[in-house]
Amino acid sequence: MSVSSAIKSIQDIMRKDAGVDGDAQRLGQLSWLLFLKIFDAQEEELEFELDDYKAPIPKKYLWRNWAADSQGITGDELLEFINNELMPRLKNLPAPINTNPRGFVVKEAFSDAFNYMKNGTLLRQVVNKLNEIDFHSSEERHLFGDIYEQILRDLQSAGNAGEFYTPRAVTRFIVQLINPQLGETVFDPACGTGGFLACTVDALKAQVKTSEDQQLLQNAVRGVEKKQLPHLLCTTNMLLHGIEVPKNIKHGNTLNKPLSSWDEDEMVDVIVSNPPFGGMEEDGIEKNFPAETQTRETADLFLQLIIEVLKPGGRAAVVLPDGTLFGEGVKTKIKKLLLEECNLHTLVRLPNSVFAPYTSIKTNILFFEKGKPTKEVWYYEVPLPEGVKAFNKTKPMKLEDIDACRDWWGEGKSIKAKTKRKNREENQYAWKVSIQEIIDRNYNLDIKNPHVEEQESHDPEELLAEYAKQQQGIQELRDQLKGILAEALSHREESA
Repeated sequence: MSVSSAIKSIQDIMRKDAGVDGDAQRLGQLSWLLFLKIFDAQEEELEFELDDYKAPIPKKYLWRNWAADSQGITGDELLEFINNELMPRLKNLPAPINTNPRGFVVKEAFSDAFNYMKNGTLLRQVVNKLNEIDFHSSEERHLFGDIYEQILRDLQSAGNAGEFYTPRAVTRFIVQLINPQLGETVFDPACGTGGFLACTVDALKAQVKTSEDQQLLQNAVRGVEKKQLPHLLCTTNMLLHGIEVPKNIKHGNTLNKPLSSWDEDEMVDVIVSNPPFGGMEEDGIEKNFPAETQTRETADLFLQLIIEVLKPGGRAAVVLPDGTLFGEGVKTKIKKLLLEECNLHTLVRLPNSVFAPYTSIKTNILFFEKGKPTKEVWYYEVPLPEGVKAFNKTKPMKLEDIDACRDWWGEGKSIKAKTKRKNREENQYAWKVSIQEIIDRNYNLDIKNPHVEEQESHDPEELLAEYAKQQQGIQELRDQLKGILAEALSHREESA
C-alpha cells in the first residue's frame, strides 16, 4: 500500500473512534505514533552501525516490541499498555536517560502528547496500517515528506494550524537564496513543523563529504516552537531528514527570554523564519523588550529578536505582513532599528493569495544582513503566473512561479555574493529606493511598484472579490485597533 493510501485509511479508522474529536486530535494522535515508528526505524539503523549501542528508552517501549506484530496486543489490553505504561514512562524518563541524548528527545516529544483513542481494536488497526509504511526505505521517507505536508494542509482546513504551515515554494525559495553553508548555525525562532529547517538540512546534505561534515550537519539547525503539536511534528520531521538527535528543537516560547539576556554563544549565522503574525502575545511578554519598542504584537517582537540574535555579518530572511511595512508608532521604531543595524538589501513582495485560503493578508520576504546600515532597498514584486487570478488550496504557488525573481537575484547564488547585487537592474517587477526616501516617508516600507499603473477592473466577480477583501481588511484593522486600545488602557491602569 502507498503511503498516501495508508494515511487516508488511518484517518478513516480514527473517525470511527468516539475519543477522537476533529482533525486536530487526529493529527495529534497520528503524530506521536509516527514519531515512535520513525524513531524505532532510526534506532535499528544505529544499532547496526554502532558497536555496544544502548537504547535510550526501555526496550519494551520500542515500536518493534509492542506494535510491529499485527497479531499483537489489542483491545483493552493495548489501551491499558499505552495509557498506563507507555505514555507515563516516556513522559517521565529519568535523567541522564542512559547517557543517550535521544532519550531526552523522546521525553520532550511526549511532554504533552495524549492518547485520544478509546477503542483499542481501532487503535490496533491504526498501528497495523502504519506498519505498512517502511521508514527504512529512503524512497518511502521522501514520499512521506509530501504526505506530511498534505496532512498539515488538511488540518488547516479545520482552521486549527494555519499559523505553522508555510507554502513549500516559499521555504525552498528562501533557503536557496540564503544558501546556508556547513559550519553555519541556522535558526528558526518560531519553527512550527520545521519546514525551513527541513529545507536547510536538505540543502546542507549536498555539501557533506566527510564524517566531520556529517557531524556539522547534525548540529547545523536550531528551532523553538511554542505549541506541543507542531513541536512534535518538527522533531519527527528532523528524524525523517536524518537528524539523529534533534535536541536543538526546543519546546517553548522564544519571546519568554529577555532580549538583553541572549549570550554571545547563542548568536547565530542565519535565520529563516515565518513568525506568527496578526496575533497578540500574553500579558508580560512585552516586558522582555526595550521600553521604547514594547508591544504585544507577535511579528513585531520576533523581528526585534531576530535582529538581536544574528551575529555581526549574519543574514536573515523573514516573512512579514504588509502591516509591518506601513505600520506606525512602535513599528516605526522597530523599522528604524532594522535599517540602522542591518542592511535590508532586498524586499520581495509576494502575491496576495500565497497563503490562501487561510489568510488573504499580503506578505513580504525581508532579506537583510546585520552589521552595516541600509543605504538602499531593492524591491521585487512577484506577479501571479499568466492566466492565474489567484493561488488557492488546490493550486498553490510553485517554485517555478518565483524563478524570475531568483534569476534577477543572480541565478540562485548566495546573498553573500555582494557583487551580484551590485549588478542588479530595474525592470517591470524590480525597483530600488534610497534610505533617504524611506526616512522621508517616516520609515514606511510599503512602496508600490512604480512601473505598474493602477488598472481598473469592471468584471463583476473581480469587483465582488475586491469588495470582500476590503471588508476583511477593514475588520482586521478594527481588530488591530482594539488590541492597541486595550494595550494603551492596560498601560494607563498600571501607571495610575
